[in-house]
Amino acid sequence: MPSKKYLELQSYDDAQLAEEMAHAIAQYEKMQYDNQVVGLENPLRLREGRRDIARLQTEVRRRELSKASDAELAKRDRIRARRRKTSKK
Repeated sequence: MPSKKYLELQSYDDAQLAEEMAHAIAQYEKMQYDNQVVGLENPLRLREGRRDIARLQTEVRRRELSKASDAELAKRDRIRARRRKTSKK
């Protein structure tokens, strides 16, 4: 079952998504700095911040792939297949 955050991200347009990502990255960097200087009350918030950024990046990539042409997707599939071959050796 998708989380509420994921469902919420799907309703954003591209500009809102970019703005949210910039905000999340800035907030995460500030939390990292605060944790190094004085320590956070709950250091697990750093993990939550990383996961929020990953969710945003995943949604951006999902949208890129949905807009890609068939030729671009075929090229991507060939590259992925080649990587799988070389990694098994």
